[in-house]
Amino acid sequence: QVQLVESGGGLVHPGGPLRLPCAASGSVVSPYGMAWYRQVPGEHRDFVAHITSSGNTNDVDSVKGRFTISIDKPTNTAYLQMNNLKPDDSAFYYCNLQTFDDVDYWGPGTQFTVSS
Repeated sequence: QVQLVESGGGLVHPGGPLRLPCAASGSVVSPYGMAWYRQVPGEHRDFVAHITSSGNTNDVDSVKGRFTISIDKPTNTAYLQMNNLKPDDSAFYYCNLQTFDDVDYWGPGTQFTVSS
C-alpha cells in the first residue's frame, strides 16, 4: 500500500506563486510515476503534469512555462511549483502515484483559490 498526502493549498493572488508538495509513503518501489491532476467541482478531473521516478516529465499545454513538476527521490515527494497563477487555476489538486505494475494511488487532495 502507498499513502499520499498533499499540502500547500490556500488563497493566492493572481500572478503569484504556490508550491504543492505530495509526500508518498508505504510500499514505494521504483520505477513509478507521480502526477498532479486538478478538478473543479462538477467537472472532470484533468491531468496537469507527470514525472517518472527517473525524472522524465510532461505536462498539459495550459500550464507549460508556468508549472514545473519535480521529485525528491530520497523522500518520495513530488512537488508542483506553480508561477503566474490565474483564476482559472483555482481547483482541487490531487496527487497520483502509479506503480510499475499499473496500480494507481490517490491523495485526498488540496485546494487553492486564485483571487484578488
